[in-house]
Amino acid sequence: MSVTHHWRKEKGARLQGSRALDHFKVQAPCIVRVPHGGFRLFYTAVGPAKPFSACQGYILSAVSEDGLMFRTEPGIRLAPQPALPHMSLRVIAPTITKLADGCWRMYFESRGPADRPTVICSAVSSDMLHWELEEGIRLQNLGGVRGPRYLQLPDGRGRLYCCSSKFGPGEIASDQRIATSVISAITSDGLNFEFEPGDRLRDNQADDDTAGITAAEVLSPSIKDDCWTMFFSAWQDVPPGTKVPLHPSQDVNAVASGTSDDFAAASIASDLSGYRSRIFVACSTDGLVWKRAKCVIDGLGYGGAGLDAVHAEDMSLVQIGKNEYRMYYAACDKDGNWRIASAVTNGLD
Repeated sequence: MSVTHHWRKEKGARLQGSRALDHFKVQAPCIVRVPHGGFRLFYTAVGPAKPFSACQGYILSAVSEDGLMFRTEPGIRLAPQPALPHMSLRVIAPTITKLADGCWRMYFESRGPADRPTVICSAVSSDMLHWELEEGIRLQNLGGVRGPRYLQLPDGRGRLYCCSSKFGPGEIASDQRIATSVISAITSDGLNFEFEPGDRLRDNQADDDTAGITAAEVLSPSIKDDCWTMFFSAWQDVPPGTKVPLHPSQDVNAVASGTSDDFAAASIASDLSGYRSRIFVACSTDGLVWKRAKCVIDGLGYGGAGLDAVHAEDMSLVQIGKNEYRMYYAACDKDGNWRIASAVTNGLD
């Protein structure tokens, strides 16, 4: 069995709310190696220093020499654009790839009003600090596309794995907890994508993924192993009869309130309303057809101890040695505090 199936959680948080930009909520990490050494961690946050009243989240960054102790960087890397309907409220879940010219491209989930499906957009940068939004939408469909993860393929093309709900003509997602499966799209130039047929991984296949999949990151095969490995985070549904508050990002009244603290409080209340999320692993021989293996990151549950007692999701991985990886993931404890936690492969073959 692959070493990436066995993980050891590291003590403490890699990052937590520490300033007015990220005081309320910290989620959706993306780890990148810095060319001159060290690491940069991109993450989604919301706090009282948001750039405009209706803003629901933006992308920040922090740097580290060892991948454990991170120092936040000033300013916002990427923020919503009120003039763009598809990007007017929130940007979330960055995934970053290096381009042939030495620059970087970021793909991210973009949200507008509750009656619009989520889409995937992109931005470019020469230094990973100053990002220029690229015109247009990279990926969209009727059900909304979320949680992008980009993978450079051996043949030079790229693939975006993302999550989406399925709806008929004229229907859209009205609640972010509608079950979602993993789909994919292929590109030759990084800008124009074509959906690949079928689902990569279907949701609702076990008792612990009854409320949809939120993200799926894929490692391509190593030289000695022809197995592709996918890490994905899945939410478990509430017990029967539980009344669940509508998540504020999909609630027209919550959006209209326009206050960051109200939005964050309602969002956390929704996070703690009976759901749990965990991180699982799946395997494939071609990157398209996947077979689930097992849960690899799991908290102790409601009322339990630990940074990830209730939620462990939206992971991002970086290789730190031969067949060794560190996983960064969004973690929520029993009190609704969101942080970025980490785990490392434990060295088993």
